[in-house]
Amino acid sequence: MSATLAQPPGIAPRDGLSHVRGDTAAPLSTQTIPALLADAVARFGERPAVAFREQGIRWTWREFALQVDEMAAGFLALGLQRGDRVGIWSPNRAEWLVTQFATARIGLILVNINPAYRLHELEYALNVSGCRAIVTAERLKTSMYLQMLQTLAPELAHSEPGALKAARLPALQWIIRMGDEAAPGMLNYGALLERGRASLQSRQLDAISAALDCHDPINIQFTSGTTGNPKGATLTHHNVVNNARFIAQCMRFTEADALCIPVPLYHCFGMVLAVLACVSTGARMVFPGEAFEPLATLQAVAEERCTALHGVPTMFIAELDHPRFAEFDLSSLRTGIMAGSPCPIETMKRVVAQMHMREITIAYGMTETSPVSFQSSTDDPLERRVSTVGRIQPHLEVKIVDGDGRVVPVGEKGELCTKGYAVMQGYWGDPARTAEAIRDGWMHTGDLATIDAEGYCNIVGRVKDMLIRGGENVYPREVEEFLFRHPKVQSVQVFGVPDPKYVEEVCAWITLKPGETCTEAEIRDFCRDQIAHYKVPRYIRFVNEMPMTITGKVQKFVMREKMIEELGLSVAKTA
Repeated sequence: MSATLAQPPGIAPRDGLSHVRGDTAAPLSTQTIPALLADAVARFGERPAVAFREQGIRWTWREFALQVDEMAAGFLALGLQRGDRVGIWSPNRAEWLVTQFATARIGLILVNINPAYRLHELEYALNVSGCRAIVTAERLKTSMYLQMLQTLAPELAHSEPGALKAARLPALQWIIRMGDEAAPGMLNYGALLERGRASLQSRQLDAISAALDCHDPINIQFTSGTTGNPKGATLTHHNVVNNARFIAQCMRFTEADALCIPVPLYHCFGMVLAVLACVSTGARMVFPGEAFEPLATLQAVAEERCTALHGVPTMFIAELDHPRFAEFDLSSLRTGIMAGSPCPIETMKRVVAQMHMREITIAYGMTETSPVSFQSSTDDPLERRVSTVGRIQPHLEVKIVDGDGRVVPVGEKGELCTKGYAVMQGYWGDPARTAEAIRDGWMHTGDLATIDAEGYCNIVGRVKDMLIRGGENVYPREVEEFLFRHPKVQSVQVFGVPDPKYVEEVCAWITLKPGETCTEAEIRDFCRDQIAHYKVPRYIRFVNEMPMTITGKVQKFVMREKMIEELGLSVAKTA
C-alpha cells in the first residue's frame, strides 16, 4: 500500500480533473495574533521563547510578552489607534519581532518594508499604505536607512518627534529609530518602551485586544507588481494565524522543537512559516543574525541544538558548500521548510543526507495567500518530497485552469488558482488590481502548475515572466519601467536566466536611442540606491533590436535561450 494514503484520501482530485480540496476535519481558528501569543504564554510562560544570537538577547515567553505590552502601550501613548499603519524597516532584530506583536496587540496594521528597499521604493510603500509611524534600524550593510529617511523628509532636521510634516511623506508623523544615538526629529526605540512602561495598563491592552476581530486587516506586505509599482497584499489575523497553525502541524511541531530562522522577517517565510508557526506550538525561535550568513546559521543549529531549519534553496546550498560545513554537528535537525523559489531536486537530496533533515518539507504559496497552499508531509515518500511541492493544505481549494478558465485534466499544465480562508483581503488602496487578481473568490496566482492523480502539485513555470532570484520575486516589468527612465535607453526587456547560486539571475537587453553610447557600469550606477540590489541586472546586453513575432510581440524565450548558450548555463531540475 502506498505511503501517500497516510494523508486524508479526500485531497486527491476527483473526476480526472485538476481540482483539489483540503481536509476540513479540523475547524479553522478564530484567534487573533494577540490571543495566539497569550495562549503560548499561558502554556509555556517560563520556557525559552526566542534567542537573537547577534544581539545577545534571550527571552522566555513571559519576558517576550512583557516587551510586546510595553511597546503596545508606547504606541498608544503616541496617539496611534486601531487601523493606523506602522511600518517596520529592519533586518532580523528583536525589535522587529516585538513590533510585529505589539502592533497586532492593539489593532495597528503592520507594514513590512523590504530591508533592501531604496529611496524610490521606500517612498512609494510609505505613501501608498499611509504609514503614520515607522520603526527603523539605523542601517544594514550599505543601506543607510536613517539617511534615506532624512533625504525623503529633510524637514526632520527642524522637527520635534511626532510633529513631522514632510512634503514627500505627508502621512508620516513618527520615526522610531533603533539604537541609542539621538537623531533630529526621531524618537528612540528605548524611549518608546519607557513611555510604554510609564503608562502600561494590562487591563487596557487586554480590552483592546478582546475587541479585535480575526477578520481585521493586520498586515500589509508589498509584492512587486507585474505592471510597475509594488502592490500591498493586505492580510488578516484569520489569514496568517490559520496558515501558521497548519504549517506547524504539517511539520509535527511541538514545544520541544527549536527552529533556526535565517529567513527574513519582512517576508511571509519569516513572519508566518517561522514565527507564527512557533508561537502556535510553543516551539523556540533561534535567529542566527541580522541577515543570512551560512556560517552563523550552521553555528546556531549546532550550538542551540535546533530541530528545524528554514531557508530558500540558495541558503541551503550556501550552507552545504561552506568550507567549514563538516565541523558542525547537525544531528539534532529533523525537519524544516525549503521554499521561496523552485527547489533543486539534488539540493533536497543533499539536505536530507548531509544535514539529517529526514522530515524536511517543501512549501508553495504566495504572499497573497498568506502564503502556503501546498506543503509536503513529513511522512511523504522522499521521492515525492524532493520532486513536488506536496499536497493541498486544509480548508483550501485549488484548481488548474486553461486560458479560458476551464479546469484542465489531471497532469495537464494550467494556471494555479487558490480559494479559501488564506486569500488576502486585497491590495491596499487598489481595488482595480485586486479585481484583476481575485475573481469569484479565486486568487489567480500566475503560476503554471500540474496536479497528479494523488493530488501532488508541481510548479512548472509562470504564466507571465516573473523570475525568482534567491527567494526574492522580481517582476521584469517593474525593472523595465525603472530602466526606461535612463535618458539613453530607448527600449529594454528584462528576463531571468539560470544561476547555480540564486536559481535565477536578472538579465536586461537594452536598445539605445539613436547616436547614444552606454556601458554596463552606467546602467548599474543608475540603479544603485534607487532599486533593491536583487533587482539590478547582473547581465546587461546592448542590442540593435529585440526578437519579435510577426505580430510584433517580444520573444523573451528567444533572448533567454541565446543568453543561456552565450554564458554556457545549465537549467537545474526542480520540484
